[in-house]
Amino acid sequence: MQRFEGQSAIITGAAGSIGAATARRLVAEGARVALVDCSADALASLAADLGPAVSRHVVDVADASAVEAVVADITSAHGGIDVLCNNAGTAGNDYSGITDTDMANWQRLLAVNLMGSVAFTRYAGAVMTQAGRGAIVNTASVAGIRSGAGGNAYSASKAAIINLTQTSACDLGGHGIRVNAVCPGLVRSNMTQPVFDCAEAQGKSHKLGSRCELKRPGEPEEIAAAICFLASSEASFITGQALPVDGGNTASLNMPGMKV
Repeated sequence: MQRFEGQSAIITGAAGSIGAATARRLVAEGARVALVDCSADALASLAADLGPAVSRHVVDVADASAVEAVVADITSAHGGIDVLCNNAGTAGNDYSGITDTDMANWQRLLAVNLMGSVAFTRYAGAVMTQAGRGAIVNTASVAGIRSGAGGNAYSASKAAIINLTQTSACDLGGHGIRVNAVCPGLVRSNMTQPVFDCAEAQGKSHKLGSRCELKRPGEPEEIAAAICFLASSEASFITGQALPVDGGNTASLNMPGMKV
């Protein structure tokens, strides 16, 4: 399929596992892709792999002025913006209870996970508004739907992304712009690699994904497929939705001891 032939896309957090998988799929389907990430080395490696259909931009998404500048640069170079994938995020390293939480961790997580998406939606959304079309896909998480899938700050930031998706869809729908989110469950990625490493070291790899109905973790390509569907014309009447891509984890109360 060439669903994105002639279109321009931005992916934030492009050097991460889900971002890179999404970039590969968009390029394969005809898009010109602006890769945005704060890691210059990882971004250079991905860009070299994908070839001339991509441009790379080293940006901290928490820096709103840098976001404004890079959106202007991409718009000028690409002639517009058709697709925005707000994928940049961090899990942080604080899993303590709320009364022991690290406030600096909260500030950084909200700056990257939430405000980075706000900034890109604000500036890229303005470009899309002028064109009268566009699709935005935000990467949220099952942690934003229910507790237990991440630290407190991470979960709150992803719940905010789901609400941002809804409010942005209402603001931008009249301009022909759709806004949706994907909510990944446990996915094998660079962010979750410590979880997989820990399980392997403890001989518990077989338990990874056991809380979901498909009894396995997901792969980045499976999340990328959902992102590209929501960004494509195949989802032309879908907006304001948060789609769990989690193997059925949020479909039931699959808690320890409840199921065989």
